[in-house]
Amino acid sequence: MRFVYFTHSLVSDWNHGNAHFLRGVIRELTARGHQVQVFEPRNGWSLQNLIADQGAEAVARFAAVFPGFGSTSYDPATLDLDRALDGADVVIVHEWNDHDLVANIGRKRAAGGRFQLLFHDTHHRSVTDPKSMAAYDLTAYDGVLAYGAVIREIYLSMGWGRRAWTWHEAADTALFRPLPGRPREGDLVWVGNWGDGERSIELGEFLLLPIRQLKLKARIHGVRYPADAKAAIALAGAEYAGYLPNHEAPEAFARFPVTVHVPRRPYVETLRGIPTIRPFEALACGIPLVCSPWDDAEGLFRPGSDYLIARDGTEMTKHLRDVLNDLDLAASLARSGYETIQSRHTCGHRVDELLEICRGLKQERPLLQEAR
Repeated sequence: MRFVYFTHSLVSDWNHGNAHFLRGVIRELTARGHQVQVFEPRNGWSLQNLIADQGAEAVARFAAVFPGFGSTSYDPATLDLDRALDGADVVIVHEWNDHDLVANIGRKRAAGGRFQLLFHDTHHRSVTDPKSMAAYDLTAYDGVLAYGAVIREIYLSMGWGRRAWTWHEAADTALFRPLPGRPREGDLVWVGNWGDGERSIELGEFLLLPIRQLKLKARIHGVRYPADAKAAIALAGAEYAGYLPNHEAPEAFARFPVTVHVPRRPYVETLRGIPTIRPFEALACGIPLVCSPWDDAEGLFRPGSDYLIARDGTEMTKHLRDVLNDLDLAASLARSGYETIQSRHTCGHRVDELLEICRGLKQERPLLQEAR
């Protein structure tokens, strides 16, 4: 089949986590003989920030690391949708796209397009910016791929889409895998962006406070860290190392004995059961993981076996001390988390789910045509 995906960016993962998952899905689809063409807006926000932060050579590095993963950049004002959609069997449109583009693709489908059309939501805007999400015209879309059951229910209850499926993100295990034998460079590594203040208090309690209390040699990677956040990192005695290309995260995980996951507030308070992609990637690399509180409402993992949960900063400090000093505990967590990813949460599993959705839609269409 020919898949066409409209994303914010495939080339840039600067504050753009969906690029991680999309790359893994492309890898898996093409390995199975499918064709995938990706479209991204020229000079998109993430790409502009990547180049400003890392220089134009960052784009060349992507091409070198992901050969054959090219995308077609376009000017929204001149994009030829008929040409872009020609021959497509399945079209997927990510939610970080312009409202007009989403609507125009829907109109092409309504005007006789024979492709299946899906909207892909991988963010918390359904609860933090519902007005913007409600403005998307999904009338002609076959449905929504929502990266959590709670987001799926929001779309259905609000009437934003005719149907929706839960399609969690997952680890690209061709890239995210254990790398044994790497020299140790410290005690703890954190890979995550600061964002818009959705977890600044939590990062202080569950990341910086334990680092300071245990006097850990810690390295923190990510972008959008304001001056006060960098000052707090320095005060805790940690190293702020800035942007880390996602493909380099496995190497970073291999050089440290533990990492932590601190979910953004919406995923704790209203979007229960959505881990985001970071825990999938960490567990796939076989690094012990300790999480601040979040509810695995969908039973994706085995809390206590795949990772430890810390109810507060004091317990986070204790868990980190235990993992760093108990080799058997660390090995058990690493082994269990890795096994769960391999058995349930690879991009291969998600492609299986996507193809099953597509098969169902294909079987359904003749019935709809007969009913008419």
